[in-house]
Amino acid sequence: MLTAAFEPLFAPLALPNGAVLPNRIAKAAMEENLAAEGQVPGKALWTLYRRWAQGGVGLQITGNVMVDPSAMTGPGGVVLDARAPLAPFETWAREAKSGGGQVWMQINHPGRQTYADLGQGAVAPSAVPVDIGKFSNLLAQPRALTAAEIAAIVERFAVTARRAEEAGFDGVQVHAAHGYLLSQFLSPLVNRREDAWGGSRENRARMLFDVIKAVRARVSPRFAVAVKLNSADFQKGGFDADDARWVVEQLNGMAVDLVELSGGSYESPAMQGSPSDSGQGEASPKTSTAAREAYFVDFARDIAKVARMPIMVTGGVRRREVALAALAADGALPGVPVVGIARALAFAPDLPKAWRKPEGLDVTLPEVTWKSRELSGLAVMALTKAQMNRLAAGKAPARKLSPVLTLAGQQLKQRAQGKRYRAWRLKNP
Repeated sequence: MLTAAFEPLFAPLALPNGAVLPNRIAKAAMEENLAAEGQVPGKALWTLYRRWAQGGVGLQITGNVMVDPSAMTGPGGVVLDARAPLAPFETWAREAKSGGGQVWMQINHPGRQTYADLGQGAVAPSAVPVDIGKFSNLLAQPRALTAAEIAAIVERFAVTARRAEEAGFDGVQVHAAHGYLLSQFLSPLVNRREDAWGGSRENRARMLFDVIKAVRARVSPRFAVAVKLNSADFQKGGFDADDARWVVEQLNGMAVDLVELSGGSYESPAMQGSPSDSGQGEASPKTSTAAREAYFVDFARDIAKVARMPIMVTGGVRRREVALAALAADGALPGVPVVGIARALAFAPDLPKAWRKPEGLDVTLPEVTWKSRELSGLAVMALTKAQMNRLAAGKAPARKLSPVLTLAGQQLKQRAQGKRYRAWRLKNP
């Protein structure tokens, strides 16, 4: 029997499009790097998402699916474009919905955040490279997009969304956060254009708005269209909370069904709890346990005041009390309707079911505190992917993993995937 104190987490939520999420817990997107041959979902992804579905989440948002096969965040990524076979995606959607929740496909273009060894080049609003210190040379040097190329990418987002609906997904989430292409256009640090796509806030948001309009025009009214947006880039002079609030206000009139708020980029990985410099006068999320969990909640509460669609907050949530606190109002500030959980579900895939019980479950996530912030971030991602690999193989999460050995293993795997990806691109130019 469900304890009354836990009911807010398991109450259904009606979305603007009329669809209903069975509860308020979402599996937020994590890049899995588990694509099968041909950059499509296969047994590994089917098994992984079935496992999470059985864990009791109300919504699963996939790791970023690329709209362009020549623009990848990593060699193990999935691509859904006009040429991709649809059957593997149909199986993916079916397995992800096997627990009764919805599944949305996160659709994305990496822009300048792509690895140099993939041999695909990189594009961005302006020719501004990613600065991650001594690891910067791992990423491709970007060139500025032309107006015609921008229009072509907008069309790619629309095609991917339409095909996702055809495959049986319940919605898409347009990725405009974490320093990827749409986020790059929003950022005054990266977008230094002087045409219709740069300069003013309205111009910098133009590409995102065009993508939303193009996607909505290609899918049915009951198909969810969501946006993932940075609450801030956590870099001085970058996209900030005032910008985020303004963008959400504009999205109010675009039939958007949910906005997820996160933050950061490769240069300032706040989504992992370690922004290099907020530039907002905010304390670092590393200052306390409470700050590390749900460290975007304050932003989300503020933005929820102006949003007509539900807001979802993601960032470090691993305890039930933190999730419940995010849902609750705080004085004049409203609660956040949906709580996104990412890394914790890689380590404890049954977390939502456990939260239905009085004893609950607390998840301890490994921290890597090496001197190099960049290397620590890579190790954290490697540990999370290693746990997803185990779930995808039908195994239980490992109790303990070595950051050094895990990171080395992930690097070797990525090299092998890179070789396979390059061979595939030669056959499928």
